[in-house]
Amino acid sequence: MRRMLIIILLLISGSIVTLSNSGCKSKENLINLLVVWGGEELESFRAMIKPFEDSTGFKVNIEATRDINAVLVTRLEAGNPPDMANLPNPGVLKEFAREKKILPLDNFVDTNRLLNEYGKYWVELGSYDGRLYGIFIKASLKSLIWYAPKNLANFCKEPPKTWDELMTLTEKISQAGKIPWSIGLESGSASGWPGTDWIEDILLRSAGEEIYDKWINHEISWLHPAIKTAWQIFGKIVRNKNYLYGGTNGTIATNFGDAINPLFTSPPGAYLHRQAIFIQGFIHTQFPDLIPEKDFSFFSFPPIKSNRPNPMIVAADLFVVFRDKKPVRALINYLTSARAQEIWVKRGGAIAPNKQVSLESYPDKLSKKAATIFNQTSIFRFDASDMMPASMNNAFCKGVIDYVAGKELDEILKHIENIALESYGR
Repeated sequence: MRRMLIIILLLISGSIVTLSNSGCKSKENLINLLVVWGGEELESFRAMIKPFEDSTGFKVNIEATRDINAVLVTRLEAGNPPDMANLPNPGVLKEFAREKKILPLDNFVDTNRLLNEYGKYWVELGSYDGRLYGIFIKASLKSLIWYAPKNLANFCKEPPKTWDELMTLTEKISQAGKIPWSIGLESGSASGWPGTDWIEDILLRSAGEEIYDKWINHEISWLHPAIKTAWQIFGKIVRNKNYLYGGTNGTIATNFGDAINPLFTSPPGAYLHRQAIFIQGFIHTQFPDLIPEKDFSFFSFPPIKSNRPNPMIVAADLFVVFRDKKPVRALINYLTSARAQEIWVKRGGAIAPNKQVSLESYPDKLSKKAATIFNQTSIFRFDASDMMPASMNNAFCKGVIDYVAGKELDEILKHIENIALESYGR
């Protein structure tokens, strides 16, 4: 009996060791990700990482939250960060890198490969103090104006190619007793952000990249003449109630995702709408029978000054790393590959920052058109408000709402400048 008991105890002990070792191996092969996506975006990301899991045996555990900044701060304070996190902009990346909360990726991925496949801009955008800290896996083109070709054909033979032509078209539509623009600024606590995109596009085209970059870093004041001029140009549309579907009150109250709908009613409620490429998904949801290019299309936000090139504003999603693990290194290299990004591109709703992804991977003509613009544009700038501290982003968005509502511009800009002095410490 004693001998049998010893054997049983040894067997149990061996089982515990085996289970313990199995658990360790399982944990070592697990990658914990924190992401900001939901819905179709999250499903596209899951589709993107499935081949990685199948081919490597590593498993990816995904936690999704819309309030990723707050969740990350809480988990970092508790000493329990995820292995990797998806950030919606480089502004947070730079804060984390400066505070040494994330790991440099120079030894994770071949930066020369990234320079070749992505280009210098995207590598620099993911860097801080000369080191790579973030990799981009999908991008969005923002500087686009949407229209219904059949409706706009009543007012022009082809889309406007300059800002003056765009304003002439706007007035022509208005003079015909129609409403030129549909703009929606409502977005919960982020209400106003679609208007910040307008001002960014206008500033970049009217003042150039140098002023734009200085503005982001608060190296020039919000009272600078170029900044004020950009707001005033924006105001020629948003402070003219005859140009806006629903007037100024309707513009403030309309959700950004619904603002394109009046272009497709019969008769049309409006004719023009400025929004990023992602709005195509909203069109498909609301009007599934519409055919891209035939029933809806876009043209690039036009140049304002003839002696300047026409740059494009972009947004993009990136990953940063908190823990150095073999599976994490493998996933970083996979996510930056054309093979991985092609999966999301084929599902729609994204542009690949890796330029080796073929145009044939894009699911429709408009997606290919956006990708072509993305690949061929020589001057990019990231969404400025997303590069600013959170307090500045909030102040900028609120300033847009106040401006459309009729508040004096000087008062708005003085208020934002005071917040900037606190946020940047200068």
